[in-house]
Amino acid sequence: MAEQHFLEVTDLEVKYGDIQVIWKESFYVKRGEIIAIVGSNGMGKSTTVAACSGLISPCGGSIKINGKEMAGQNTRSYIDEGVILVPEGRQLFPEMTVLENLEMGCCSKEAKIRKKQTLERVYSWFPILRERSKQLAGSLSGGEQQMVAFSRGMMQLPKLLIMDEPSLGLAPNIVDNIFVISKKITQETGLAIILVEQDVRKALKLADRGYVIENGRITIEGTAENLLNDPEVKKAYLGF
Repeated sequence: MAEQHFLEVTDLEVKYGDIQVIWKESFYVKRGEIIAIVGSNGMGKSTTVAACSGLISPCGGSIKINGKEMAGQNTRSYIDEGVILVPEGRQLFPEMTVLENLEMGCCSKEAKIRKKQTLERVYSWFPILRERSKQLAGSLSGGEQQMVAFSRGMMQLPKLLIMDEPSLGLAPNIVDNIFVISKKITQETGLAIILVEQDVRKALKLADRGYVIENGRITIEGTAENLLNDPEVKKAYLGF
């Protein structure tokens, strides 16, 4: 069964100095699947995916991509395996144009070869980015910047796209549009997505499965539908 999983994390542990923040987390994502990692702010969601993209090294546990052990490898090694993180806060290059920001996503040889084709796909998802292509990224609205951040990640032709808090501070219709496109891409290409979100309802409506993190531990997991109907989840996160 494990060979079906694009990413498999087992007993992940992370420390910041002497302080442990992630405890024995285990989860997986298959090709063409969207999983949601949800929970309140400061519970360890972003730290979890930072470890799964090589931004920080775990102090324990295993991170396998296509069966290959990656724990402790640098970010470049994860990118080479097809893991791309769209960070919280977007982190664009504000003094560069939209097009230049998108082109910065083309790191691999294959991504560079297919740049023109991928760019057309991006413009088909978000026509406004074609109109804004020569505009400085720093002058865009928050929603437009999130479109650029998502699209820059897609320019690298990822096999696993990790989106960290994409809805933060954005109008619901902008987020809905990005989520609809995300779902379509997974269905069409087999892209796997990890979605990190505080908006539990929105995340679980998009995802196939979900994991709830509390104080650095996965406390509840299951299909998105089951989590939406779980009494604990409803009480803690959905306002029931």
